[in-house]
Amino acid sequence: MIAKIIPNFNLSQIYRSGQCFRMSEREEGIYTVISGKRYLELQQKGEECLFDCSETEFREYWKGYFDLENDYGCYKLQINPNDKYLTEAAAFGCGIRILRQDLWEMLVSFIISQQNHIGRIKRCIENICRQYGEKCINSRKESYYAFPRPEALAVLADDALKECNLGYRSKYVVQAARSVASGKTNLEMIERMSYRKAREELLKLFGVGEKVADCICLFALHHLQAFPVDTHIRQAMQTHYKRGFPNRRYRGYQGVMQQYIFYYELFYRQNHKEQILLDSENTAK
Repeated sequence: MIAKIIPNFNLSQIYRSGQCFRMSEREEGIYTVISGKRYLELQQKGEECLFDCSETEFREYWKGYFDLENDYGCYKLQINPNDKYLTEAAAFGCGIRILRQDLWEMLVSFIISQQNHIGRIKRCIENICRQYGEKCINSRKESYYAFPRPEALAVLADDALKECNLGYRSKYVVQAARSVASGKTNLEMIERMSYRKAREELLKLFGVGEKVADCICLFALHHLQAFPVDTHIRQAMQTHYKRGFPNRRYRGYQGVMQQYIFYYELFYRQNHKEQILLDSENTAK
């Protein structure tokens, strides 16, 4: 177990931010993360975070995974002080980081995310990991499952993953696996591409649209200029940025602002709306 002091970092917010689907809260304040075959247990007290791994593993993998070398305080300082909405959103999600996750895992995860909610996405991914991933053992001598390699899914029939509750998304995942396993889609090459080129390559895959491509670019390739637009973001744009989001001001890190907005809309705004509705119902009574 190693301890690190990390400002602008909140495990609970990262866990709920919708970018990582193999992160779980084992018990209150204690989280687990599975990335590929790696397993990590960690907890936080204020700015102190405890990582249950060696210093070498932290330095070589988890430090980059959690993007700990980036100063997120600087991003927040660049927010237009006259933009009350974005200022509030960044304050509400002040501990969010853009994770550096595996490209193949994010490709599959965000294909599954289409017309789906976070809880169900996690269950779908856990299902395919248990069915097709390698069984591993963690430090507690408990079993967990690695994310399946493309070759394990490429041999399946198009509808095989319906058994894992993927529904119509099954054929998208299987065909993506075939493309990667055959070399038609070269993930290593995509990792070296610019944001624009990488996005173009991802859009060639069956079942990958603009939002999914941008999510992959942001959460796997760490192209911070990617700005995925889903229902929550679209609603925020229509309400607060009728002339469009000020991309020029936040050039190069629009994706960080997107995450603040997404998290704010998903939790604070939604809870606020539900409370207003509850209050109005109580008043009517």
